[in-house]
Amino acid sequence: MTLDFNNPNRDDIDSYVAQLERVGRDKLPQMIQRQAEKGRPVSCLINNPFIPWVSDVAESLGLPSAMLWVQSCACFSAYYHYFNKLVPFPSEQEPEIDVQLPHVPLLKHDEIPSFLHPTTPYPFLGRAILGQFKNLSKPFCILMDTFQELEPETIEYMSKIGRPIKTIGPLCNELKSNNDATPPVSNAIRADFYAADSCLDWLDSKPPQSVVYISFGSVVYLKQEQVDEIAHGLLSSEVSFLWVVRPPPKHVTAETHVLPLGFSEKVGDRGKIVEWSPQEKVLEHPSTACFVTHCGWNSTMEALACGVPVVAFPQWGDQVTDAKFLVDVFKVGIRLCRGEAEGRIVPREEVEKCFRAATNGGPEAAEMKQNALKWKKAAKAAVAEGGSSYKNMCVFVDEVAGLVATSHEN
Repeated sequence: MTLDFNNPNRDDIDSYVAQLERVGRDKLPQMIQRQAEKGRPVSCLINNPFIPWVSDVAESLGLPSAMLWVQSCACFSAYYHYFNKLVPFPSEQEPEIDVQLPHVPLLKHDEIPSFLHPTTPYPFLGRAILGQFKNLSKPFCILMDTFQELEPETIEYMSKIGRPIKTIGPLCNELKSNNDATPPVSNAIRADFYAADSCLDWLDSKPPQSVVYISFGSVVYLKQEQVDEIAHGLLSSEVSFLWVVRPPPKHVTAETHVLPLGFSEKVGDRGKIVEWSPQEKVLEHPSTACFVTHCGWNSTMEALACGVPVVAFPQWGDQVTDAKFLVDVFKVGIRLCRGEAEGRIVPREEVEKCFRAATNGGPEAAEMKQNALKWKKAAKAAVAEGGSSYKNMCVFVDEVAGLVATSHEN
């Protein structure tokens, strides 16, 4: 489902979520029953934060349930502490207070997940995510797309005060296929929103560590003025680049992005524009020097797993928190903006400066690359046999089997 963020009726997501729950509470047990009748009994239900009622269904059927959290543990901590009113957060009276979470670096007011601000263009998303925290006692554990070595203190603390956390990330296809003999997952069954354009042959023609890869994910859609500034920054920087410029989502009122007149002719073979890309393969490619990203958690984990430095261009949600960690904690990136709430167009001069800094081979770029490779090694070790995420998944499977066996005995 593509979320229509520019549509004035976007709050209808509330109605959609409510309808999904009404239908799901009725139909999901029927689906589970049909599987049991076919000799394929369901042992556990796993839900994401947008469908917390699944754990109620599991409980009614005598099944264990787990919650899959696909943001950072730091963001999980932010939502948990906000929901339970454990620390002060920005309010209408104090909209710019900073937030100190246990075992998390101080977050400036514009570095907490933007859905937790008193005013946000996307309140329905905040409500949907916080809905899980009303039901957090039902899942027997939380599966989290991170790894122990990335956020050790936060993970340990949150496991003690809430439900047990089992880190099972990074959930990256390329990373998993590089660790064993299992062939990579076909793009035909990936959950991408758009078909990927072929750009790997073009990357093959470029020198190692020379290409700036630019992609802002599946739902972030920049203003035309910002696209213009990025384009002019690219022209001035003279770096090679692969830029994902996608059309607006269906029913979005924004116009399709237009590149400056003569842009393609001036760039020539130095740059390539595509509507979508096989992102993990691009990040794994030796020609890729850095990743200009909106800092969504999937992209963040892919960058870390592939050992690629980032230029942080967050917009909203958890992206602003992820950018904080990429730049200040993991030390694999430089910041180009602070988020949509900043309310400014980043000028071409800043774009050029950041792109040059990330690719010029200087001390800053070298340090970011060194740190990125360190996290790549840690990520690969986590999902390899005997690694922290590997062992957590094995424990999870054993625990589910034990819970099912106990329920049968009773």
